[in-house]
Amino acid sequence: MNEQEQQAILTLCLMAAFADGHKNESERAELKRIADALASEGSINLAALYQDVLLKRVSMASTVAALTTPNARQLAFEMAVCVCDADGVQSAAEQAFLADLQSALAIDLQQSAAYSRQAETIAALPLGAGASGSTPLPPPAPAPLGAVEHASTLSEAEMDKMILNAAILNGALELLPESLSTMAIIPLQMKLVYRIGKSHGFELDRGHIKDFLATLGVGLTSQYLEQAGRKLLGGLLGKVGGGLLRGLGKQAVSSGMSFASTYALGHIAKRYYAGGRSFSAPMLRTAFDDMLGEAKGLQGRYLPEMQAKARTLDTAQIIELVRQG
Repeated sequence: MNEQEQQAILTLCLMAAFADGHKNESERAELKRIADALASEGSINLAALYQDVLLKRVSMASTVAALTTPNARQLAFEMAVCVCDADGVQSAAEQAFLADLQSALAIDLQQSAAYSRQAETIAALPLGAGASGSTPLPPPAPAPLGAVEHASTLSEAEMDKMILNAAILNGALELLPESLSTMAIIPLQMKLVYRIGKSHGFELDRGHIKDFLATLGVGLTSQYLEQAGRKLLGGLLGKVGGGLLRGLGKQAVSSGMSFASTYALGHIAKRYYAGGRSFSAPMLRTAFDDMLGEAKGLQGRYLPEMQAKARTLDTAQIIELVRQG
C-alpha cells in the first residue's frame, strides 16, 4: 500500500470520527493530539488532514478516488466501521456515513454488511453477567476522610495477575494485522475495569466505565485511531499470513501502547475502587499518567509473551475472546 492510499484511509477514518456530529472540545483535542503524534512518526501530515476534515475541505468522493486497489478499499471501509463502533453501537448518522462510504468504495454489499455485524457484535457485547449497557451511573459522592476501603474478592496477587494477563492479551492484539483485532482492545479494557469494580463491590455499567476512561484521558475513538493508525503507517494492518510474523518485531518496537494503557488502566482502577471511588478527577489523571510511564518501561520485559500470544490468535477467535474477556 502506497503513501497516497494510507493518507486516503486515514482521511476517511477522521471523517468517520466526526460523522456523528457530537464530538465535544475535549474529544476534538484528543483527536488532534493523536493526529499530531502520528504525523511525527511518518511522512504523512496528519495534522493537516485533521484540519482539512474538520473544516470540510476534502470530500468523500475525492478521497475514495485515491484508493486504487480492492484491498485498500476494503481496509478503508473496515477501519471506518471500527472508528464508528469504537465508542459503542453506531448512531443513525454514523450508519448513514458508512452506507455512503460503502457505495462510494463500490465494495461488496454482503461482505461489508457482514463485517459491520461483526464489529457491532464486539462493540455491544455485555461487560459481564447482568451488566447494564446504557444507563450511566451518577458520579460518586466524595468519601469522608478515614473511609473504610472496599476489600476485593480477589487477592492482591490474583488481581495483579488478571491485570497483567489483560495487558499481555491486548498487546498481542495490537500486533495482529486484522482491523477487528484492534477494535477488540477497547471492549477488553472495559471488561477489565468492570471486573475490578465488581470485585470491590461495585456493579458498573458501560456508561460509568466510559466516563472513567475519559477522566483518565483514554478516549475510545482516539485510542482506536492511534492504534490502527500506527499499524497502517507501519505497513502491518491488512496483511495476511506471513505478514504477521515479519511485522511483529517492527510493530512491537514502534508502539506497544495497548499493553501500557491496559496495564495502567487496571492498576488505577484497582486503587480507585478499593478507595470507594473517592479520588478526584485530577488525582486520577495524574496517577494514570505516572502509571502509564511505568508501564511503558515494562513493555519490553513482556514483549516475548505478547509475541507468543499473537501467534496463537486469529480473526475467528476475536469475538469469542471479547465474549470471555
